[in-house]
Amino acid sequence: MLRGNYPATVDGKGRLKIPTAFKTHVEENFGPEFYLTSLDGQSLRIYPFSVWREIEEKLAALPSLNKAKKKFLDRANYWGQTGRMDAQGRILIPALLRESAATKGEVAVIGYLNYLDVWNMERFREQMEKNPFTDEDQQTLSDLGI
Repeated sequence: MLRGNYPATVDGKGRLKIPTAFKTHVEENFGPEFYLTSLDGQSLRIYPFSVWREIEEKLAALPSLNKAKKKFLDRANYWGQTGRMDAQGRILIPALLRESAATKGEVAVIGYLNYLDVWNMERFREQMEKNPFTDEDQQTLSDLGI
């Protein structure tokens, strides 16, 4: 599983070095191919390509006129590109997304079980302050048995 927050740096060429804690798991379970995207341009989502393919298969099964499917694909494709991790564990962040998500310098690389999110460190802290964990959130998780 991909879990935790491992700060990292995006170099001057726009490459993110995947933190070692994630790199090992990804290499052993998924391989070097990824789909990099976002739904809002505020952060970067890195899916191992096999995980992204499962999402695409679920979307393909939906009716073509499904509005949520179209909205999701509009965003995922606008921001998205395939990528490959090099031997040093670096992956190039697409320029459009790198600019929009302000992924330069120090970033937070956060594990979400089967994908990674990459945030500008300051933007992530602001996002957490604006969206605190509420009693309603706790109840929803409790209802789900978590």
